[in-house]
Amino acid sequence: MGNRIRIAVIGAGASGMMSAITAASNGGEVTLYEKNDRVGKKLLATGNGKCNLSNLNFSVDQYYCSDRDKLQEIFQTFSVENLISFFQKCGLMIKSKNGYLYPYAEQASAVLDVLRMELVEKGVKLLTDKEVSNITFQRDRQLFQIKEPDGKCSFYDKVILACGSPASQKKGAGRTGYKLAEGFGHQIKPIMPGLVQLISDDVFCKSLAGVRTQVGIRLLADGEELATECGELQFTDYGISGIPVFQISRIAGYALRERKDIEVLVDFFPERDKNDFDELVKTRFTENQMRTLEEFLTGTLNKKINMVLIKQCGCMASMTAKEAGFNKVNEMMQKCRAFPIHISGINSMECAQICAGGVVFEEVDTNLESKLIPGLYLTGEMVDVDGKCGGYNLQWAWTSGYVAGRSAAMDS
Repeated sequence: MGNRIRIAVIGAGASGMMSAITAASNGGEVTLYEKNDRVGKKLLATGNGKCNLSNLNFSVDQYYCSDRDKLQEIFQTFSVENLISFFQKCGLMIKSKNGYLYPYAEQASAVLDVLRMELVEKGVKLLTDKEVSNITFQRDRQLFQIKEPDGKCSFYDKVILACGSPASQKKGAGRTGYKLAEGFGHQIKPIMPGLVQLISDDVFCKSLAGVRTQVGIRLLADGEELATECGELQFTDYGISGIPVFQISRIAGYALRERKDIEVLVDFFPERDKNDFDELVKTRFTENQMRTLEEFLTGTLNKKINMVLIKQCGCMASMTAKEAGFNKVNEMMQKCRAFPIHISGINSMECAQICAGGVVFEEVDTNLESKLIPGLYLTGEMVDVDGKCGGYNLQWAWTSGYVAGRSAAMDS
């Protein structure tokens, strides 16, 4: 027993629990520290409480990071298939919804329950209500010293930082892990809310609040297209929301940080090609030119959107299409294909699903071990790797936790 590698895992979220279970399964003597009174608190809220575990349509292209080849190598160590096998061995039944993987019970609590059972069965020592903010590395002894709030000191051969991020937490919380990493000399890429709503200073947003519609969107920074997405857009009184917005929010956030002018162009008819749409406009004008503009647009988009379109083209809803003229009507209709929304900010970290940024990816190897401090590992949102909606961020948590846990338990 005295020869077992002593491993401390800091943070009992998805990646932390996976690290602890894997390290213990590989012979490590594991202590899991958690600042809250219970483990997996954030996990319970994922997937609207249903826990989107991963995605069968996996690709590293769904991730933002500085080295996708390196990321691919990490995922080859613990893939989606490995994850399914892991949970099935834990007793969790899994179902697929168009490739999106969920627990069969569609309850995040079911995932947490099997993980808790694994922690107990693997002999992991769990310490809750223990926020770790002081870790030092004694190079001469190759040991880590953890000083707990009550002054007690414990020593470990390896440390895994799985502290998570400030995303979805109270203002000011969730940054301890980055501070610990900085204390070890790691460079932190500025953290940014990810998978979050975008804020607009356009006055029409309030009048469109609550409107949902299927669209295609393009993100522009200083006129340069940075990203495209499609899906259901939701207008809010402060801007725009919905999955396509979440997918581009990281890019928008960093561009805003660079003080670039950000605009989202919305295509309300993404399924129609240009020629088909142009013919539709001509036919509609010919057949409906005696109708008012409000009547002319009736049956197309949501009425609230139609009224904004009319106003933006400098017309009155009571004017007939003929009075406005074809050019003005065509201008109004073409705006439906590239409706501009100026982006003035991104929503707060408390509203974000995940956090972008963190320890720069180049400073860890393919085992998630620090290149600066031997025996130090970083997982999940601690590292500057984040994915799009659809279970990709949880897959990164599981994979990084497994890889770090297995490597830490190996004597080196």
